[in-house]
Amino acid sequence: MPRLELVFRHLTDYIRSIMTALSFLSDIESITPTPILVAPQPVLRAVAREVTADDMALVKSHLPGMFSAMYKAPGIGLAAPQIGLGLRFALVDVADEGERNPMVLINPEIIEESEQLAAREEGCLSLPNQYAEVIRPLSVRMRYRNLEGEVIEMEADDLLATCLQHEIDHLDGILFVDHLSKLKRNMIMRRLAKEQKGR
Repeated sequence: MPRLELVFRHLTDYIRSIMTALSFLSDIESITPTPILVAPQPVLRAVAREVTADDMALVKSHLPGMFSAMYKAPGIGLAAPQIGLGLRFALVDVADEGERNPMVLINPEIIEESEQLAAREEGCLSLPNQYAEVIRPLSVRMRYRNLEGEVIEMEADDLLATCLQHEIDHLDGILFVDHLSKLKRNMIMRRLAKEQKGR
């Protein structure tokens, strides 16, 4: 079989396997969203442990509820600690409104980042209605495992790069407010506490 045909068949099989694993997305509106933790919660400040092969069934069992929660919030990323699960995996989808490009990142890590920085407004589903401008590397190279256990390396810039860094921060117990001055961070956390108390 020609090499190009082999590559195409592998890619087709891979896409089919991913779509099968995420087939629930076609009926996402009917799936009950997993509750998202709001700061402060101890698990949001803990370093999550790596996902092992023994954890994969648990990871996959949480995907429907997590995707439902992320899309209904709405948000563009959600990490396992945000639902109280101390494992290193996260969901990301920065596709335009009306489109879907879901990614499941298992044991993701930034292996290279640009010297050029960029400021972008960030929010967080665990800090609802709180936003601030955060400075991060403009582009990154990331390594992670997909649902098939394959190691993937990818480059990202702009919004996707910001989202990846934000979600990986969650896996290390870091919130976006930790990148702000102490004054701004305290102001946001006080405002969040006041809003949550008034609910």
